[in-house]
Amino acid sequence: MKVKTSITLSQELLDTIDHLPDRYRNRSHFLETAAWAYIRQLRRAEQAARDREILNRRADYLNEEVMDALAYQVAL
Repeated sequence: MKVKTSITLSQELLDTIDHLPDRYRNRSHFLETAAWAYIRQLRRAEQAARDREILNRRADYLNEEVMDALAYQVAL
């Protein structure tokens, strides 16, 4: 469902949006597309930060596991 809203943007931004290719049907379509893309980017960054925190917290254990696995490899 679409909801009509009002926002304030710079004239420069509006002019730039207005001169984009026609695949963005109108300002609203462009801004909604851009907002969703930015939200996806923020969510990916948050997930990456959580993943890094987990890896950093478990780094010593993971490094020990790697060293153990490498000990089983045959020298070339």
